[in-house]
Amino acid sequence: MTELLAPAGNVEALDAAIGEGADAVYLGLKSFNARLRSSNFAWREFEGAVQSVHRLGKKIYVTVNTVFEESESERLYRFLKYLDKIGPDGIIVQDFGVVRMCQEFFPNLELHASTQMNIESAQAANELSRQGLKRVVLARELGLEEIRDVKKQTKCELEIFVHGALCVSESGLCLFSSYLGGKSANRGMCTQACRRYYKADFPGGERQGYYFSPCDLCLIDHVPELMQLGVDSFKIEGRMKSAEYVGAVTAAYRYVMDHWEQDKKGAIAEGKRILSTDFARSKTDYWYGYKTESEGVDNAGQKILNPNQAGGTGIYLGRISEVKEIEGVKMALFAGGSYDPDPGDSIRLHKKDDTGRVSHKVKSIYEDDKEKRWCDIPDGFNRGDEVYLLQTKAMSKRYKRVLPQDLSRFRSQPGGDSAPVMALTPLQKNELQWFPEGLYIAVSTTSDAYTVQMAHPVRLIFELNNETEYDLLNKNTSEKPLLPYSKKMVIISLDPFVPQGKIEHLRKVLDTLVEQGFSTFVVNNLAHINMLKGKNVHMIAGPFLYTFNRWAVSFLENEGLMAVQMPYENSERNLKATFETMTEKSRVLLPVFAYPTLFRLRFKLPKDYDFTFFNDKESTSFKVNSTPDGSFVMPEYPFSLVDKMDSLSSKGWKRQLLDFSKTKVQKSDIKNIISMIQTRTGIEGASRFNWKDGFYNPEKIEAFKALSEKQKAAPRNRR
Repeated sequence: MTELLAPAGNVEALDAAIGEGADAVYLGLKSFNARLRSSNFAWREFEGAVQSVHRLGKKIYVTVNTVFEESESERLYRFLKYLDKIGPDGIIVQDFGVVRMCQEFFPNLELHASTQMNIESAQAANELSRQGLKRVVLARELGLEEIRDVKKQTKCELEIFVHGALCVSESGLCLFSSYLGGKSANRGMCTQACRRYYKADFPGGERQGYYFSPCDLCLIDHVPELMQLGVDSFKIEGRMKSAEYVGAVTAAYRYVMDHWEQDKKGAIAEGKRILSTDFARSKTDYWYGYKTESEGVDNAGQKILNPNQAGGTGIYLGRISEVKEIEGVKMALFAGGSYDPDPGDSIRLHKKDDTGRVSHKVKSIYEDDKEKRWCDIPDGFNRGDEVYLLQTKAMSKRYKRVLPQDLSRFRSQPGGDSAPVMALTPLQKNELQWFPEGLYIAVSTTSDAYTVQMAHPVRLIFELNNETEYDLLNKNTSEKPLLPYSKKMVIISLDPFVPQGKIEHLRKVLDTLVEQGFSTFVVNNLAHINMLKGKNVHMIAGPFLYTFNRWAVSFLENEGLMAVQMPYENSERNLKATFETMTEKSRVLLPVFAYPTLFRLRFKLPKDYDFTFFNDKESTSFKVNSTPDGSFVMPEYPFSLVDKMDSLSSKGWKRQLLDFSKTKVQKSDIKNIISMIQTRTGIEGASRFNWKDGFYNPEKIEAFKALSEKQKAAPRNRR
């Protein structure tokens, strides 16, 4: 029987989910979860929720679905030990390091692979199943036939999203928010760059729009088919949504799941009627309905993108025009909307700088002598912030409380345990002889492979894509090799998104490449590892097999990968903490130049998206490239450490990468970069990404603010 899994971003949403018939709920605590901006649960609330939900015969899952840095290993260990004690029914994880730590110390915790782990094939699911994971949450960019094929080829439980907000980028592969200031989607700090208003350079002039803001997913029509093919769990997105939203969506899917066998058409119609109170964005079934991979790539963009659709959810109530305190309550006037909220309505406030979004139930309305209606708002919001209506009071329902009234007896918290040190496997003599010191260069086309010859790389990293695949399979012969390098010098780089619809084709291509003599691959997906195991090849863990800690490195060691390429989001401090000794550093390929892909879209852009460059409100410029492999958004200016290469080499980072992937390389580009390396000159306009400052850390920011306030309040010493 398919499980209905609903979000519980707060206590009220938990009540609504259980009250409307969810079989299970998923929630986050105050750390290590991908929705840090939602209310989340306090320790006592969580412990009480586990006890109460279990008494009702339901299940409860905890999100631990972010990557963690090496310095956070001890805190994570304590957190997992706490979860092991409390006993949720499963934890949803992204970081391979969390998997490795649980394998070693908490084998009783049931593990589910988050959609952030980028699993879209049976091959990847089977790799995780062998590592002890019970369930995978499939990437949202899959169609019905692909899911059917995955189900046939794996014994792993399958969970899919059926309703709620979509990411425009392929699951787990978005770097945009992180690039804008260290607020990584992989760390639960996404600032939703896809929802922003951009200016784009069209041939006829500049236009504005929400060019990358996707519609919301709705698969209510496909519930019967998905249940028949054996999907184990239907997941509703929405840990930042109101309790009313959670209740309505849960009720709709519960009804269809329970009644479609008696009256399919009628059940779906009733489900849609219940969903009519969902004031979210327009809906799409995204990849459903396409018969082939190419058909989806060509057309899915039209189904998911609408540049005229505002980034927020709900009915637009306007912006906050005035704020003042009335009888001790913070109140605001809204201007620009067409509806005045009433007490009991649920609204959502968006900060104008996009740093925060909060759902709020209106408690009081005050009408002044000019007949202006003031509405109470939460702290932290002011003039210029946007407001949306999520639900009206008439749509609200009261639900039986799930948590016990008295939570005082629940006192467990993470303790002060010391985490064991994870020792990396020592390298054997000549074990990495195939991974020499020196300059590596990555390119995406055959012509670029010739252009970069003048830099004399020790290895060429050659991206496998639609164009290069054709060249490799049709132009590469023993009489006339395709590339001006020996096979030993060429490393084939594989795309991180590996949908089930392309698996068999990719398997045949990899078999052919190995037969041709290519023996080293940069792998970016667990499916790659599955397909290359036992073929006597070398594998480098690519930047999308995230290695932000020694535990993740150890997990990949157990899969046979002893060398890694640093993730582009990483910092120098964390890289050094992860790989401490000179021997450990010899396993790392360090990018020193790249145009990192910020969005990776599994579709071509709609036909009317006739632009390459676009800008945000800070006038930062980006470029987009639409290809048969999908679409890719990159910054106009590169990430660069070329002025630091000598210094980095002296510190032990002796394998350095110039990454020209997804860009066209000119001879002048190579000459300029070689000159800058020699003169230790920086590139004007280039970014350091997170190399210097690391990830944005709200806890450190709050601690700094608290210290500053304390210092201001402290009396000054008088002479």
